[in-house]
Amino acid sequence: MRSKSLGILIFTCICTTVLGQELSLMTYNIRYATVNDGENQWDKRKAYVGKQLLFYAPDIFGIQEGLGHQVSYLDDFLMNYAYVGVGRDDGKEKGEYCAIFYDKQKFQLLGGHTFWLSETPDKVSKGWDAALERICTYAFFMDKRTGNNFWVFNTHFDHIGELARERSAALIVRKIEEINKDDFPVFILGDFNLNENTNAIRYLSEHFSDARRQTMEPPFGPFGTFTGFEFDKPVRDRIDYIFCSKQDITVEKYGVLTDSKDGRYPSDHFPVMIKARFNLLETED
Repeated sequence: MRSKSLGILIFTCICTTVLGQELSLMTYNIRYATVNDGENQWDKRKAYVGKQLLFYAPDIFGIQEGLGHQVSYLDDFLMNYAYVGVGRDDGKEKGEYCAIFYDKQKFQLLGGHTFWLSETPDKVSKGWDAALERICTYAFFMDKRTGNNFWVFNTHFDHIGELARERSAALIVRKIEEINKDDFPVFILGDFNLNENTNAIRYLSEHFSDARRQTMEPPFGPFGTFTGFEFDKPVRDRIDYIFCSKQDITVEKYGVLTDSKDGRYPSDHFPVMIKARFNLLETED
């Protein structure tokens, strides 16, 4: 009887340790660097964006609309982070990155790649009725402490093409099914340029959990995520999302972060941040 009780206690301790492992992730459209933004141009807000990221210190975050020099700035500013990603215009350094930054002290990058949201995803291309080239960058990580593996996908859907957005959602799901042969946990971050009642978001929600809808604690912050830099207007448009594997991940907290300084937002989108827990069990020798 004593031996059986001891076995149960050991098993319970192992479960508690693994189930309690938390991970924080953020998606953040940082807005292109363009002089047309006047007082909201990148050079006048980049330091605040960097300090904001340092303060919240997400384990992993994905950005959208980052040009090469913006990505380089954040890479230099955030000393504990590294990133994976390429520019969408040439697959190298030109155009928007959907870069994934990660705390290099906590995680080991095991692989990563970028594909285009088009009929020819393996080469630079514009898909369907999209106005611009669009990409999805993904990375495969190992947690250095636990050895757990997981995938992160980061994307930015087209702002014009309705068909492109629907096909992009289907393409990402198909790519995940092709790549994730061992069924590791998956996170999808991004600016999808869509509200939650659209076909593409419904399709993604059928295959993955919408973090806002699945959070254990009530969502924090406003419903909307797109501000357009309009400080005095309510934020109602929710177009930035984090999706997670349905079975492997529990979303504990979800928040839309509304930081500002001197009556100005650091971007025309609010960052969205979650705290999640892996639902994984491991045994030790």
